Amino acid sequence: GAIFEESAARDDEVFQLAISDLSLNDDILQSEKITYSIKFIEANNPFQAVQEACDLMTQGILALVTSTGCASASALQSLTDAMHIPHLYVQRNNVGSPRTACQLNPSPDGERYTLAARPPVRLNDVMLKLVTELRWQKFIVFYDSEYDIRGLQSFLDQASRLGLDVSLQRVDRNISRVFANLFSTMRTEELNRYRDTLRRAILLLSPKGAQTFIHEAVETNLASKDSHWVFVNEEISDAEILELVHSALGRMTVIRQIFPMWKDSNIRCMRNNHRISSLLCDPQEGYLQSLQVSNLYLYDSVLMLANAFHRKLEDRKWHSMASLNCIRKSTKPWNGGWSMLETIQKGRISGLTGVVDFQDDGYNTHVQFEILGTSYSETFGKDVRRLATWDSTRGLNGSLQERRLESDMQGVTLKVVTVLEEPFVMVAENILGQPKRYKGFSIDVLDALAKNLGFKYEIYQVLDSKYGQKLHNGSWNGMIGELINKHADLAISAITITPERESVVDFSKRYMDYSVGILIHKPEEKINIFSLFAPFDLAVWACIAAVIPVVGVLIFVLNRMQSVQAQTPPTHQQQPPAPSAFTSIHSAIWIVYGAFVQQGGESTVSSVALRIVMGSWWLFTLIVCSSYTANLAAYLTVSRMDNTIRSFQDLARQADLSYGTVRDSAVYDYFRAKGTNSLEQDSTFSELWRTISKNNGADNSVSGPSEGIRKAKKSSYAFLWDMAVVEYAALTDDDCSLTVLRNSISSKGYGIALQHGSPYRDLFSQRILELQDNGDLDIFKQKWWPRMGRCDLDSHGNPQPDGRALKLHSFAGVFCILAAGLLLACLVAGLEMWWNSNRCRQEQPKEDKEVNLEQVHRRMNSLMDEDMAHKEIPTPSIEISALDIGTMQPSQTMEPVRDYQSTGLSVSTFLPEQDHGAGRMLTQGPGSSLPLPLSGSSTMPSIQCKHRSPNGGLFRQSPVKTPMPMSYQSVSGRPIPEAIEPTHGTSI
Repeated sequence: GAIFEESAARDDEVFQLAISDLSLNDDILQSEKITYSIKFIEANNPFQAVQEACDLMTQGILALVTSTGCASASALQSLTDAMHIPHLYVQRNNVGSPRTACQLNPSPDGERYTLAARPPVRLNDVMLKLVTELRWQKFIVFYDSEYDIRGLQSFLDQASRLGLDVSLQRVDRNISRVFANLFSTMRTEELNRYRDTLRRAILLLSPKGAQTFIHEAVETNLASKDSHWVFVNEEISDAEILELVHSALGRMTVIRQIFPMWKDSNIRCMRNNHRISSLLCDPQEGYLQSLQVSNLYLYDSVLMLANAFHRKLEDRKWHSMASLNCIRKSTKPWNGGWSMLETIQKGRISGLTGVVDFQDDGYNTHVQFEILGTSYSETFGKDVRRLATWDSTRGLNGSLQERRLESDMQGVTLKVVTVLEEPFVMVAENILGQPKRYKGFSIDVLDALAKNLGFKYEIYQVLDSKYGQKLHNGSWNGMIGELINKHADLAISAITITPERESVVDFSKRYMDYSVGILIHKPEEKINIFSLFAPFDLAVWACIAAVIPVVGVLIFVLNRMQSVQAQTPPTHQQQPPAPSAFTSIHSAIWIVYGAFVQQGGESTVSSVALRIVMGSWWLFTLIVCSSYTANLAAYLTVSRMDNTIRSFQDLARQADLSYGTVRDSAVYDYFRAKGTNSLEQDSTFSELWRTISKNNGADNSVSGPSEGIRKAKKSSYAFLWDMAVVEYAALTDDDCSLTVLRNSISSKGYGIALQHGSPYRDLFSQRILELQDNGDLDIFKQKWWPRMGRCDLDSHGNPQPDGRALKLHSFAGVFCILAAGLLLACLVAGLEMWWNSNRCRQEQPKEDKEVNLEQVHRRMNSLMDEDMAHKEIPTPSIEISALDIGTMQPSQTMEPVRDYQSTGLSVSTFLPEQDHGAGRMLTQGPGSSLPLPLSGSSTMPSIQCKHRSPNGGLFRQSPVKTPMPMSYQSVSGRPIPEAIEPTHGTSI
């Protein structure tokens, strides 16, 4: 059941919207649905509230949700305590005035069934902390007629103990008449004292009333440029704050309640896997700004009840609803009420207002206030910024004191906290007994600011060496914790500006951009001396090697077939076939191989079949060589891209290289937020987070940046960390064995962290912008990240122009093949010499030799035709050395004379070897004698082994023999020119 006031139209809408969200999503209640009944009452009418509640109890309800004033709430509390009905109560404001605590009646038996979903009023605590921080000793508090003055009792008591002079003044609805009465009843001296009192004022008014009040004070000249107004109200919108600030003269401070707003829009509407309607969670919808604080707590009350119902169903301890009659005295309370109340009170949810749970006293204590403020100014258009925050666990976080700084900080000494991080902050000197001296990029920036502004600083290292991480109890560690606890004035190192950190401390303008890089070991250069064979697979090379002899054999066979056809005598129309080079298999294969390597292979062929074979082979050779050239160029280009990992996507897809980052760091939180986001469509970050967070980060992540750099250098590991840090580590590595892959993942930057509300923030930001314009920051960057350093980060990232030349090891395979061929040739030559020498010794000294003198005759004809063009045959007789043809049988010593009419030569006899005086007479037939181009002084070379004659027979030449004279007759014919040189001749 639900009971709302008629004037609160939004309560009904938000309540039904919460029920609708639970019905659409089955994350809390799967198959069950919540039914409800809503009753409306008049404001401040307790009797009507009790009547409507009794009507709901008669219908039978499990719990009662109400949003009323204090009077109706007290009456409903008494009823629900008597009937044992769990009651979730949300207190409403009175027409925009600040809320005061409701004094509920204590239960007679101690069993209180009313739970306050909205936290108790803590404005008194915030105001007391504020006036203490501002060091006010005298001030005035204005409150309107709707405000319950009893709510200030605790504040006034504590202020009295501190010795503060506090004045109270009630403001009627007609604010103009209030100021008119002041001028009509006060003298000038009293008005001056009142004006001095108005310099420090706290306004417990509605936003509209406060704006009117300040406007009247300015118009009546009661406000001055050094006035400080403090407006206190839990509910005030951004637009109302701007109107209030623009109407004020002097400094303006606003205290209001805030709720945690998720920075990431993807998870903004998710609460414990429960999706909230975008109207309530997305500020861009505009609906959220129109809601009151009570509306938000009303939505969370419904979520709390649904969570309790779900746990009741799981525990199987459900109690059925009972119809109760409030009128009868004999009516017994609901026996399941206490069990349901305990289940609700033990619940804990995260809703629109943040964490909601109930203490033993029935109150939700989680509340947070925001303190906004402007600077002293004579103008009305001032910027509003957050000065500090206040919550129920940590108190005030930030600084409310304003120091009027112009352009320098002479005489100011700041306490600086830092963390060692190369090259941002490093220890320069560490002398025993003296303070440490530091150096680095951030130290150079701090020194430049100190020189420009004139301040001094004392620097120390934080004990836990952490930048700052929010712990489970809400506190912060590291440098951020030092600033929050006011142990340091500023923090400087490689600290990044994040929304979470900026909510608790202030940051200057960024002085360097931030991105995450991947630090890996440079891939070792793999030397493959046979890399030039890589464009083709081994099977392709094997097929090419096999096809060469196959084609050679085919050509040899086709040539033999052509030779057989050519043995038939040609007719007078037919031309004799051209001589062919394919006379043997090895010569055919040699020509095919020459054509393949493009070193010849042309041969005169007359057969169409041979021409087809050779044409096909040349086409095949062209395609293979072209493909090899193209593939070789592509292979050599790709081989220069040594790093297979170039982005986060490549890193997530592979499994050979482990990777991680520093545990509990900003980079670690980034990957966790991206990897656990259910709305993230890209699975890259989920894969990265699965590996990084394996075993809670103990397996792959490291405890510090230095450990990650050492791990990346010594093992197969990729370290994900700040680009500036890993780039410096790669540039200064002793072995130059590290490289960095750049991946910009966010638009963050490095800044100087200061206390919340620090007066130095604007000065530091202005000077940092000046350093950027002057180029000083670029000089500092070049100093610590030199581009022309000892190590080249781009050597394995992007190929340089001078790296396109092929190295020697790429051609080592070719030189090896050439050397192997030369060695094989020498080995074969040596084996031939050894084989021939052994064979000559084993042969018989006298062996008949068959000589085909017809072949000799043709050879002599060719020699004479070549020499007759430039020689004259001398008239002396021709001496021909005898052929050492071995011992012949007596019957074979002579044979009939053979005549060769076409040449004018005739061979008369074979002569035995031992008959050195005889000779072979080459005579012409009838006619003149033929002078042979043979020199009488020429002799045969000394050859001791058998050789093959031109026609395939064997002959053997003996040692140098005495030439035998052979008579000849002249032959009529053309004149033979004289020999150019008399020593030229021919020996056979």
